[in-house]
Amino acid sequence: MDGKIFLEKLIASSGVSGHEKKLTELIKEYFEPYSDSITTDALGNIIVLKKGRKSTGKVMFAAHLDEIGLMVKKIDKNGYLQVTSIGGVDQRVLPCQEVTVHGRKSIFGVIGMLPPHITGGKQEDSVKLEDLLIDVGYSKAELEEIVTVGDVVTINRNMRFLKNNRITGKALDDRAGVVSLYEGIKNLQNQLHDVDVYFVLTVQEELGTRGAVTSTFKINPDIGLAVDVGFGKTPELNSHDTLDLSKGPGILIGANSHPNVFKGLKETANRNHINYQIEVAPGPTGTDAWAMQISGSGVATGVLSIPLRYMHTSVETLDWQDVVKTGQLLSHFVMHLNSKEMEDFLCY
Repeated sequence: MDGKIFLEKLIASSGVSGHEKKLTELIKEYFEPYSDSITTDALGNIIVLKKGRKSTGKVMFAAHLDEIGLMVKKIDKNGYLQVTSIGGVDQRVLPCQEVTVHGRKSIFGVIGMLPPHITGGKQEDSVKLEDLLIDVGYSKAELEEIVTVGDVVTINRNMRFLKNNRITGKALDDRAGVVSLYEGIKNLQNQLHDVDVYFVLTVQEELGTRGAVTSTFKINPDIGLAVDVGFGKTPELNSHDTLDLSKGPGILIGANSHPNVFKGLKETANRNHINYQIEVAPGPTGTDAWAMQISGSGVATGVLSIPLRYMHTSVETLDWQDVVKTGQLLSHFVMHLNSKEMEDFLCY
């Protein structure tokens, strides 16, 4: 099944941190034809297993399902909704957005703000979330029949295609990583690999990598690789702090990356003519790899970053070929581990 269509469906779906369940059936529909088993844990992580012919080790690839969003905290007397954030929402981009309020039924709304005619043209340094209201057109009495405090709100933004393989939309962080895992498992369909491979779609990453904590503890992998997004280069950003679109995934070097995993990923990319970039992160990355690394007695980890512009906005932008190349690197890395003793491979 086509990965672009899968990504489009993922973006059109809602899955705010802690509310990812709506995505479960869609994930199963796409991963099931290529897997030996699919399970979910108590937190909601989806664990897809593709068994190796020898089960010489366990490799875990993780990409998070959840997206940032909003939560209703009050219905005011005029029928407006006051909200709070779930995850790292940038309130600067919220005014004038179209939203869906996921109540007893889904309803459309807009986040309005005062026009410059009233404010005298004065621009505030920042927009405060507590000052923003969602207008759905209902009275308070009508709204209370549909919406309750605690209901989630998502931005309305479907996937759109730009020129030269560029894609834009909401929640590409990290639905693009999910599709990279999908491309990876498809590539392994007719390959004879030795290790067991766990493709894990984690929940609640945006709230502190919680899904990665529980799923890694359950699987206890030898190697854990997080697939997430990295800061894509735009004209105002330094090249040494960013990744170029269209030049392949970033391979992380730093404390969150085991030296032999880093070396193995580079060797795999070079051998298979897969473009890549080096991403430097001397400390914690904030990705699922950080939780994976310190699970149990420790896991050898790595990070692949898909270059992404305008992170945590509704117009996140990437290059489709970077998603495909990331999937290729995942599958070839699995084959790179054939005939290797895991203990020797990971020994400093």
